[in-house]
Amino acid sequence: MNKTVNINLAGIFFHIDEDAYLKLSRYLEAIKRSFTDSQGRSEIIADIEARIAELFSERIQNEKQVVGVKLVDDVIAIMGQPEDYLVDDEIFEDEPKQDYKQKSTSSRRLYRDTDNSYIGGVAAGLGHYFGLDALWIRLIWVILFFSAGTGVLLYILLWALIPEAKTTAEKLTMTGDPVNISNIEKKIKDGIDTVSENFKHVDLKKHGDKLKEGFDHVSDNISESVKSVDFQKQGSKLKSSSQSFFETIGTIIMFFLKVIAKFIGILLIIIGISAIISLIIALFTVGITDAIHFPGMDFIDASNAANIPIWLMSILLFFAIGIPFFFIFYLGLKILVNNLKSIGNVAKFTLLGLWIVSIIGLIITGVKQATEQAYDANITQVEEPINVISGDTLAIKMIGHDSYNRHLNRSYHNYKITRANNDQKIISTTDIRLMIKSTTDSLASIKINGFARGSNYDTARDRAQNISYNYSVEDNVLNLDAFLTTDAVNKFSDQRIEVTLYLPEGTIFFPYDFAPRFTQDYYAQRNLLKYDMGNQYYKVLDGDVLCLDCKASKKDEEIFTKVEKEIIESVTKTNASIDDQPEVSVQINEENGVDIEVNDN
Repeated sequence: MNKTVNINLAGIFFHIDEDAYLKLSRYLEAIKRSFTDSQGRSEIIADIEARIAELFSERIQNEKQVVGVKLVDDVIAIMGQPEDYLVDDEIFEDEPKQDYKQKSTSSRRLYRDTDNSYIGGVAAGLGHYFGLDALWIRLIWVILFFSAGTGVLLYILLWALIPEAKTTAEKLTMTGDPVNISNIEKKIKDGIDTVSENFKHVDLKKHGDKLKEGFDHVSDNISESVKSVDFQKQGSKLKSSSQSFFETIGTIIMFFLKVIAKFIGILLIIIGISAIISLIIALFTVGITDAIHFPGMDFIDASNAANIPIWLMSILLFFAIGIPFFFIFYLGLKILVNNLKSIGNVAKFTLLGLWIVSIIGLIITGVKQATEQAYDANITQVEEPINVISGDTLAIKMIGHDSYNRHLNRSYHNYKITRANNDQKIISTTDIRLMIKSTTDSLASIKINGFARGSNYDTARDRAQNISYNYSVEDNVLNLDAFLTTDAVNKFSDQRIEVTLYLPEGTIFFPYDFAPRFTQDYYAQRNLLKYDMGNQYYKVLDGDVLCLDCKASKKDEEIFTKVEKEIIESVTKTNASIDDQPEVSVQINEENGVDIEVNDN
């Protein structure tokens, strides 16, 4: 049993066991002793502690995990041995000698390099990431600015998305250097040397006379040195001015971008949590327990031709839709909450696996549903004569029903589910297709075909035969149902009824207003009944009709001329001499059809 200690390392709290704490303490103490006389000692040690805290955070799975000796050894191997920095080995005499091999972590990350920037450091950061001189990246941006036109927006977007390299560890990672003690020390000392060098240049310019008196040896070419200092100062001054201007613009842009980002984060959280709560309620009240029954469930059940369990479909949809909304919610939290702890790779991959399985399940379900419509069958339900002969007048009427088609609506996919007196579910649809054809038979006839689909021909045929459709003929009035019905067990299987009415030539039919609405477009050339007909008398001809009580159209005049010519030719053929031809008069009578009058003089 080991004691645990709570430590604060670079502002982050860790639980560490006593042995690991003692080892880490000796290691940090050794590092501090190695930099006793070093310039920037405090900054170096602070960055080293921050790096160690970062390595601990990356390797700890949860907040309750205790840092052990092995984890401390791994961190020491990455950061480097204390012996590399002239540390007294006596500090480590009381523990076994460890064979530390420094691990190189030279993977690069994309950051903005503001130390070498003119605007936002994007070009310099991209240069480090791709191993190119920043000058070439800047030239590419200039070309994009003046040619593509979208370069400005792209630069602003990268400026907002790419983080700035602030810490020493981030700057080393940006350039691809291993983040260890030696590189941290070198980076900080280089920065101190750069500041010192710049300070010397500034003092040389501003206080040239005083510094001149303090130096024992002055170069004979002092004028040339001053010139070089002036040139460097002017360049530095120009760069500093541009940086100040663009940093101000960048600060303003970043402020508005942060406000927009926070608003987007709040919106994503609201959308994500609302969708998740709705899905949970739907899953347990409708999908699994069926605690709430709403009318839409009847349509879902009737559409489920493959008879897949509703609870299974509900679970698949819950994961397929809910998991993306969960990550939308999590993304909103990440935007709003800084340093939000990750849910962990295990949770991420588990959710990803569930989502993939759900998508595959839905695809399989969709394929199975599609196969339920793979075959179709067309069954003749009725084929019988009706007592109508040439010269008779037949009225055609579509009959509605209060429960199925009260308003005589016409829609190929207008399905409706009702319940019969015995609580049986009934599917009804108005997919009725009416066609009128001419025939040379002396007696009219009617043919009714039922059409349906299924996963195989036998299933499709059974569904077609199970369609219920009625008609009647009373006093030369043909009453046709404007709907069909079938039991709900037959599912939505594209059921329809095709009614073909064969009328002898010379028969007159009168379609009531709603009857022409049940015609089908692709039957237009073979169908004597047109969509614009209604409440008028039409006489059946050979493959055509003649309107008897409507204003003559150009087509009617052509038909009349054709009929008149045929009649005249047939009458005059009976006379031997052309001189003895009789006078023939043809007129259309609304009541009796066509009247022919022959005058033999």
